[in-house]
Amino acid sequence: MEVILKKDVKGTGKEGQIVKVSDGFARNKLIPGGLAVEATPANKKAFEREKARAAEKLAQERAEAEKFAAKLRGRGVVIKTKVGDNGKLFGSITSMDIAQAIFDQTGEELDRRKIILDKPIKETGTTEVEIKVFQDISAKVKVRIEGSK
Repeated sequence: MEVILKKDVKGTGKEGQIVKVSDGFARNKLIPGGLAVEATPANKKAFEREKARAAEKLAQERAEAEKFAAKLRGRGVVIKTKVGDNGKLFGSITSMDIAQAIFDQTGEELDRRKIILDKPIKETGTTEVEIKVFQDISAKVKVRIEGSK
């Protein structure tokens, strides 16, 4: 029996593949478990439409990510915080602080997990931070830390 896999099945195939499996395996495990549907002509057409819709959605998300990355590229963000006598910060600047500063200064909301920060910033000055906007789209933003006593 031919089935269209809805999820990855170890030893059988990956999501979206049309595979030939034994009738018992399909009727007793795959179909009742929601892992696959029978590969009828109607299901094949529906699967193709769903695949096309998903590809279209991905292309739209990618275009929006490109626009967002273009807005961020070359942009500078200023964060003011308290510092000690030698220019060291009280505490540190984290990705959450950077995301909040980007929102405050540009109006663009950004998930803090997309900000790639090797280690928290603990000194005043300018640092270039990478923001992963989409799978392979990223932008670099200059973050300037200004201190006040």
